[in-house]
Amino acid sequence: MMILPVSYIKLRPTLLLTVLLAMLALLSHATGAARATAAAENKIDEAVLTATAGNAQTAFLIVLREQASLEEAARISDKTERGRFVYHRLTSVASRSQVPLRTMLDAYGVEYRAYWVNNMIWARGGRELLFALAARPDVKHIYANTWQRADIPTITDSTDTTRAADDLTIEWNIAIVNAPEVWALGYTGQGAVIGGQDTGYEWQHEALIGSYRGWDGTNADHNYNWHDAIHEENPLSSPGNPCGYNAPAPCDDNNHGTHTMGIMAGQTETEGIGMAPGAKWIGCRNMEEGWGSPATYSECFEWFIAPYPIGGDPFTDGDPSKAPHVINNSWACTVSEGCVAPDILRSVVEAVRSAGIITVQSAGNNGSSCGTVNTPAAIYNASFTVGATDVSDNIAFFSSRGPVTIDGSNRRKPDIVAPGQGVRSSIPGNSYVELSGTSMAAPHVAGLVALLISADPSLAGQIDELEEIITQTAIPRTSSQVCGDDQPDSVPNNVYGWGRIDALAAFLKARPPVELYWRFAPVVFSE
Repeated sequence: MMILPVSYIKLRPTLLLTVLLAMLALLSHATGAARATAAAENKIDEAVLTATAGNAQTAFLIVLREQASLEEAARISDKTERGRFVYHRLTSVASRSQVPLRTMLDAYGVEYRAYWVNNMIWARGGRELLFALAARPDVKHIYANTWQRADIPTITDSTDTTRAADDLTIEWNIAIVNAPEVWALGYTGQGAVIGGQDTGYEWQHEALIGSYRGWDGTNADHNYNWHDAIHEENPLSSPGNPCGYNAPAPCDDNNHGTHTMGIMAGQTETEGIGMAPGAKWIGCRNMEEGWGSPATYSECFEWFIAPYPIGGDPFTDGDPSKAPHVINNSWACTVSEGCVAPDILRSVVEAVRSAGIITVQSAGNNGSSCGTVNTPAAIYNASFTVGATDVSDNIAFFSSRGPVTIDGSNRRKPDIVAPGQGVRSSIPGNSYVELSGTSMAAPHVAGLVALLISADPSLAGQIDELEEIITQTAIPRTSSQVCGDDQPDSVPNNVYGWGRIDALAAFLKARPPVELYWRFAPVVFSE
C-alpha cells in the first residue's frame, strides 16, 4: 500500500477520500468473497472436502435445489398410472433443470451421470470443480459417494447341497409363517412381480430360473428384467469382478443376492425355500462384490420405477408398466459409505413409494442395543423395515432395535419381524446354504406381499393397505428390553415391531375365500 506524505494529504483531501473509499471497497469485496467461499463450503460434505485435498479427484453427488412434487400421485388408484405419473414428473423436472449444470460439466470435460429419481448428478472431479459447483444457486448440496462393504452374512454351512428327498421339503422358516397354507388355497404369488437389488442373481439357478420374468421356458430376454448399476471397479475391493461391469445378464458376484431371491421366490420339486414360488422376479445389481454407494442404490431404485432395456436411456426408455409390486432391500448405507446425511436416500425411497411400489428393508445387524436401526434406508418412514427372529420366534441377537435417533425422529422401528437366523436358501452353483441376518428376514415380507397381491390383485399399489394387513395380522411379540418409550407389554415395540408375520392370517384378512367360509362355517340348517 502507498503511504502518502502528511503535507500531501493536507493539500489533497479529495484524493485522500478517494483512496479511503477504494480501500473500503477492496475490504468489502474481500469480505464478500470470504462469505461466498464459506457459503459454498457449507454445501459440501466434509468427506468430499477431505478427499479433494490437493485437488485430488473424487466422486460425489450434486443434488439440485429444484425437486419435483409428487403429492398428486396419491390420488391415482391404478398402480401403472401412478408409476407413469411419477416417471414423467421426475424426468421432466430433471431434464429441464439439469441443462445448465450439465453444460458446465461438459465444459469442464468431467465424467458424470444424471439421475431423475432424485434430481441429482453423479460426477468426478477435484477441488476447483467442487467450489465452482457449490457456488451455483441451483445446487442445493454436494454429497459424498464413497464405496463401503455391506454387512453381508457369512456362510454357516458351506457343505449343504440339494435335498436328497424325493418329495418337496419345506424349510422351517417358510413353514413357521404359514406360507404353505396359502399355497394350498391356490395362491403362490402368481400375477405378482418381485424386485430385488443386491449383489446380483444367478438367474439360471435351478430354484430361480422358473420364476425369472426374463425366461419363458425356452428363451431368455433380459431387457426390462435386469439392470447392472455397477459400471466400474471399486478401488477398495479386489481387482476385477467375476461378473464384469454393465453385465448384460443377471449375475451374482457374491452369493448374497441369490440367497435372498431364493427366500422370496425359489423352489424346485424338492426344495421349498421360497415364500412365493409362483411370483416372477426381476433384479438389479447395486453392489460390487458387496461394496455399494448412494449412487448405485439410487440407480437401482430409479430403474425399478420405470425399467428400461439393456443399454437404454433412463430418461426416455423407461416403462412403468414393467415395474415390480415390491422391492427387497437387504443392504444398508452407512456414513462411511457416503450416507453422511441421514436423509440422502429419503426422497429416493419416497419416490418409489409414490409410484405404488412397496420397499421392504432389512433393519440391520447392529443389535442388540436400543437405537441401532441407524442407517438408510431402514430408518425412513417410507420403508417397511424388517427385523429378524429365530426358530423359536425370539428376536435374533444381531437384529437392530429402534427407536431411530440418528435423524432426531425417535421413529419406532422395525415395523415387523420375520425369520432370519439359520435360513437355508440358494447360492450360485445350484447350491444351498444357511445364512443369518436381517438380510434373510426382509425377503420373507417381500414374498408375503406377492402372496397378498396374488390373492387380491386390487391391492397392487395400495401400500398403506398392504402394510396394515401385514402388521395387523402379525403374531404379537413383546420384550423385556425397553427401548424408547416402550413398556414391557407394548405392541408395537422397538424390538419386534408389530410382531412376526403370519401369511395365512394376512391372506384371510386380505381376501377370505368363499371355500373357506363353507369349510369352517357352522351348520345352521339340516334336513
